[in-house]
Amino acid sequence: MNQKQLLSLYGLKWNPFSPDIPHEALIVTPKIENFLWRVETLVLGGGFAMVTGDSGLGKSVTMRLLERRLSQLTDVVVGEISRPQSGIGDFYRELGNVFGIELRVANKFGGFRALREKWKSHIETTLFRPVLFIDEAQEMSDIVLSELRLLGSMKFDSQIILAVVLGGDARLPQKFRSADLIPLGNRIRTRLVLEPYTKDELLELLTSSLALAGAPTLMTKGLMSALTEHALGNPRVMNGMANEILMLGAKNEAANLDEKLFFEAIPIQRKAGVR
Repeated sequence: MNQKQLLSLYGLKWNPFSPDIPHEALIVTPKIENFLWRVETLVLGGGFAMVTGDSGLGKSVTMRLLERRLSQLTDVVVGEISRPQSGIGDFYRELGNVFGIELRVANKFGGFRALREKWKSHIETTLFRPVLFIDEAQEMSDIVLSELRLLGSMKFDSQIILAVVLGGDARLPQKFRSADLIPLGNRIRTRLVLEPYTKDELLELLTSSLALAGAPTLMTKGLMSALTEHALGNPRVMNGMANEILMLGAKNEAANLDEKLFFEAIPIQRKAGVR
C-alpha cells in the first residue's frame, strides 16, 4: 500500500506520525510558544539562544517552528549551518555560502571582515540582525564556537550583529562549562530545556495530532492510553510505535486502530530497537 492509499483508507490529510509532517501539523506547546516569542526579540538585539534535550523530545520541531516564524518576518535573513562538525576553514566556507559571500579560506581575516560588513549593512538597512540556526551544535568544536562568538560582536561586545540559535542534546550545555567556552555560555540570552513528557501531555499531543490530520477517532482510547504508557515520555518513541500500528492496521484493512494492533506491533518495535 502506497502513501496515498494509506491516507485515503483512514481519511488522513497526512501521516501524523511521520517525521516530515507539514508545518501546519506541528504542535506548539505553551512552553515552546514562550521560547519562540523570546527568540523573536533577538532579531533586534542579537545574541545567542539555545534549545536542548534528549533525542526525540522536540528539538527539531522547535527549530522548524522558529525558522518558519522568523522567515515570515519582513527583512529578516535566516540561514542554517548544515555541517556543525566542520573545522574553521569549512565553517567559513559554509557561512559564505549561507550569506551569499565568496570567501577564500586562505584569507580568514578577509572572510571575518566581509561577513561582519555584510551583517552591519543589513542591520543599518533593516534594523534586524541576521539569524543563524545550528542544529546538533554539540558536534561543533570549541574553536569554531569561540570564533562564532567573536564574529558576531563588535566594539568590546557592546554591539551584537548576529542572532544565533543553537540546538543540541545534553552534551551542548556541558560544553559551556569548559574554560574556553564559559564566555559564550554567559552570553546565551534565552534557553529552552526540553524534558520527558508526562502521560497526560503525550495524550494531549496524540489527540491534537490526530485531529489536525483529520481523523480524531482513528484510535481507540485504549490504544491511545497504551501508547502513552509505553512511550517513556518521548514523543518520537510514541510516534514510532503509532506509525507501526498504522501500517499494520492498513495491512489488515482494520476500520480503526485498537489495542489488539498495539500488542501485535510491539514485537516489531523491539526488533527495530525502539524499545
